[in-house]
Amino acid sequence: MAPVFRALSDPNRRLLLDRLVERDGQTLGELCAHLPEMTRFGVMRHLDVLEAAGVVVTERSGREKRHYLNPVPIRLLHDRWISKFAEPLVGAMSAMKHHLEAPVDTFDHVYSVYIQASPERVWQAITDGDETVRYYYGTRVQSSWAPEAPLVYLYPDGTTAADGRVLAVDPPHRLKMTFHARWDPEVEAEGPVEMDWVLEATGEATKLTVTTSGLRVGSRTADDFAGGMVYIVSGLKTVLETGTPLAVGAA
Repeated sequence: MAPVFRALSDPNRRLLLDRLVERDGQTLGELCAHLPEMTRFGVMRHLDVLEAAGVVVTERSGREKRHYLNPVPIRLLHDRWISKFAEPLVGAMSAMKHHLEAPVDTFDHVYSVYIQASPERVWQAITDGDETVRYYYGTRVQSSWAPEAPLVYLYPDGTTAADGRVLAVDPPHRLKMTFHARWDPEVEAEGPVEMDWVLEATGEATKLTVTTSGLRVGSRTADDFAGGMVYIVSGLKTVLETGTPLAVGAA
């Protein structure tokens, strides 16, 4: 948690995070414009701190390097230091969560987290229905996980929470799928999105990056995914590292 506290302690870094909430995927040049009195090198140093804490992740797009907000470490900080000590302040914390996880003006959401488990173990947790019920809002995933195979996430009563199909699969490194939410008529009407789960071995840990593509600015789908995927990814980490699932109401 120390790198996250350090990353959030500086007002300039908090401003950069606020700008990424407003519009995700900005380049260094675009972020420098928000701190006009600071040198380009100074902004780079702040971004390095944010990236080292995991609250910002980067992706190359041609010659450009784009920066994305990753609220997962902030959510984990909340789960560890705030939720169990501040139950009377649930209303205030819900407002804070809405601010931190508000939909961003971008085509993609990119969330990343390091999990103290092997890629094979993380892969099992993503693709095994007995595992997903512990962190994926109680839903059980079913699929053969072959290319073009259908997939479905089922609630305990057997109704469908979401469905889709497998676009690409490379165990235990990558799983790409379409994902069509069925839990709300308005969200269902907006159509499917694509999700890309990428697992990278890093020593004794696995870096999991989940990219959701096809989100429209201001849509209900973008709103639901902004908070929902944070809960799912942080819940997956918690289950694998502690064996204890998060309460569904924590989302």
